Amino acid sequence: MAGLLEGRVAIVTGAGRGIGRAEALLMAQQGAKVVVNDLGTHFDGSGAANATPAQDVVSEIKKMGGEAVANGESVSDYKGAKRIIECALDTFGKLNIVVNNAGILRDRMVFNMAEEDWDAVVAVHLKGSFNMSRHACEYWRDEHKKGNVLNGRIITTCSDAGLIGSVGQLNYGACKAALALMAIDIETLVPSRAPLV
Repeated sequence: MAGLLEGRVAIVTGAGRGIGRAEALLMAQQGAKVVVNDLGTHFDGSGAANATPAQDVVSEIKKMGGEAVANGESVSDYKGAKRIIECALDTFGKLNIVVNNAGILRDRMVFNMAEEDWDAVVAVHLKGSFNMSRHACEYWRDEHKKGNVLNGRIITTCSDAGLIGSVGQLNYGACKAALALMAIDIETLVPSRAPLV
């Protein structure tokens, strides 16, 4: 029996560990070809880029008979995010799903939070999700104009920290609240589409 995502191509950002890894593996189990995007830095975004976490997930997917490619671009870089989209197109020929999962933590009480702690979290969570969504939506719009309706989907990882707050996570919680609204706004701009499956 074919999986629910057979024939689809997905990008999962922050897919080298944690929730992103689980999302990438599940999509692959359901038949999607997956771009496993991850910088491989520490949970706070520090440290040198490391391809190992993303490559390890790609290896897991391939062992289960799936198709995947590792990508180490930063979602916080506008042009880098576009290169992630291009990686999917160059490798698998199309794009159907973007999972905005990449994120870092710089937990501090507001009176101890440095400007850099705020900016770094906003850059990855909020700007990164905008960058990915913007480039994906442009691609889907262009394809739709050509008559190639891909029924694109954007999935965004949010948190209750964005709904009820979380001590020491002013930066993270603010981003997650903004991401929930951004997801709603993007959906209202997209015309009614056929179901994914």
